[in-house]
Amino acid sequence: MLGSHPWWVWALAVVVGTVSVSRTARLLVWDDFPPVAWVRLKFYAATKDTAWKKLGECAFCLAPYLSIGMIAWALLSDLHWTWWLINTWWGLMSYGAAILMAYDQPADGAD
Repeated sequence: MLGSHPWWVWALAVVVGTVSVSRTARLLVWDDFPPVAWVRLKFYAATKDTAWKKLGECAFCLAPYLSIGMIAWALLSDLHWTWWLINTWWGLMSYGAAILMAYDQPADGAD
């Protein structure tokens, strides 16, 4: 499985997967996208004041669990083209564009 790709492909997959996990953690914990906010509220209601609720409030706490899923998907799919398509679009492109836009805002009072 690991030997089916050169080392640099796996290194690139680590970068792409890391950014994708980061984007997913942000979406699940902080974003206000209505379907995700609804799921988050249902998760809070189901977990009440248990330790599990922390996963919905802390992206740093959630990311290792998301990483396990990402690693499993990468290994089980042998980095199938769908893995690259979804994680490149979702992770690199959508998160990268959001970060760029955050730094491309006009200064206060500028037109």
